[in-house]
Amino acid sequence: MSILISDELLKKANLNEKDFLTDIATYLYDKGKLSTGQAKKLANLSQLEFQKALKERNIYLNYDQEEFYKDLETLGIKPKNK
Repeated sequence: MSILISDELLKKANLNEKDFLTDIATYLYDKGKLSTGQAKKLANLSQLEFQKALKERNIYLNYDQEEFYKDLETLGIKPKNK
């Protein structure tokens, strides 16, 4: 699925593309809709950059075993013991 958002709309919202994607990714992560790996991929951020973005938005990093396995899956790694 593709969504087209005009530069004009982003400008009116006082956002650039990177900030918009980071806002969407951190929101979906906070709501439990995306894992850490999925959210940082959507925002095109490294792990540290994503954690910084969460901190700036007062969103806590929730990293449990289930999320760990989702991240492994996102990376294409099959866990030895699950």
